Amino acid sequence: MTETNLDAFRSRYQARVENTLEQLLPSTSVEPARLHEALRYTVLGGGKRIRPLLTYAAGEALAIDPALLDQPACAVELIHAYSLIHDDLPAMDDDDLRRGQPTCHRAYDEATAILAGDALQTIAFQALAEAPGLSAESRVGMVAALARASGSRGMVGGQALDLAAEGEGTQLDVAMLEHIHIHKTGALIRASVQMALLAHSDATDDQRERLDRYAKCIGLAFQIQDDVLDVEGDTALIGKTAGRDQVLEKATYPSLVGLAQAKAMARELTDEALSAISIFGARAAALTAIAEGLSTRRS
Repeated sequence: MTETNLDAFRSRYQARVENTLEQLLPSTSVEPARLHEALRYTVLGGGKRIRPLLTYAAGEALAIDPALLDQPACAVELIHAYSLIHDDLPAMDDDDLRRGQPTCHRAYDEATAILAGDALQTIAFQALAEAPGLSAESRVGMVAALARASGSRGMVGGQALDLAAEGEGTQLDVAMLEHIHIHKTGALIRASVQMALLAHSDATDDQRERLDRYAKCIGLAFQIQDDVLDVEGDTALIGKTAGRDQVLEKATYPSLVGLAQAKAMARELTDEALSAISIFGARAAALTAIAEGLSTRRS
C-alpha cells in the first residue's frame, strides 16, 4: 500500500469513526450539559484513531462489511479516550496537554474529568450491546473481550503497575517493562483486532492466531516508539508534553536499553507482525501500512 493509498484508507475510515462517535455521544443540549460538553471536547478534539482503524483494517483482511464494525471500532476508541482522561489526572501522570490542547481536567475541572471518563466507559459498552447487524453471540463476545482488555487484567492493571514503577527508573528489567506495556497499551490494541474477529465467525484458528500475534507485536512496537518520542519528540508534534517519563522517573525502553536498541526492537517487532499477516496477501495492505506507520511515527 502506497502512502497515498494509506491516506485514502485513513480518510475513509476516519470519517466513519467521527460520524459514529458524533452519534454515540450525548448532545450538549442534554443535561448534564457541562459533562456532555467535556465528553465531546475530549473525544471529538482530534486523535489518530489508531484503534478503530485497526478494527477496520482487520475487517478488510477478513472481508467484513465495515458497517458491522462502526460501533465496535468506536467502542474501543471510547475506552481509550476515557483512559487518557484518567491518565492525565493529578493523581496519576498530572499532565496539562493532550492532543495539543488542555487536558480535560484543565479545560473543565477534576471532578468533571473523572465523571467524563466514567461516562465514556459505559457508553462504550452500550455501543457494543446495541451494535446493529451483529448476532447476540458476537455482541456478547465483544463486550467480554473489551471488558477483559480494559480491566485489572488489562489496561487498568497495566496502569496500576506503571504508577507503582514510577521512581524505579532503571531498577526494572526489560521483561517487567514489557509486562506492563502488554497490559497498559497492548491490551486495547489487541482488542481492536479482536472486534473484527468476533464479527467474523468463519475465521479459522490460524487466522485468529496470526491476527492476534500481529496485534500483540504492533502494540509493543507502538509503546517502544512512544518511549522514543518522549525522548526525541517535539511537544508541538506529539501533542503532549515531551520528557514527562524522565520527570516522573519512569522506566522506559530507551532508559533500559538505549535509544538505538529501542528503535531496533520496534523494527524487529514490526517485521514479526508483518510476517504473521502474510497469509492474507493483498487484503492485509492496510494492516501492513498501519504497522509500518506506528513504528516510524513522529507524532
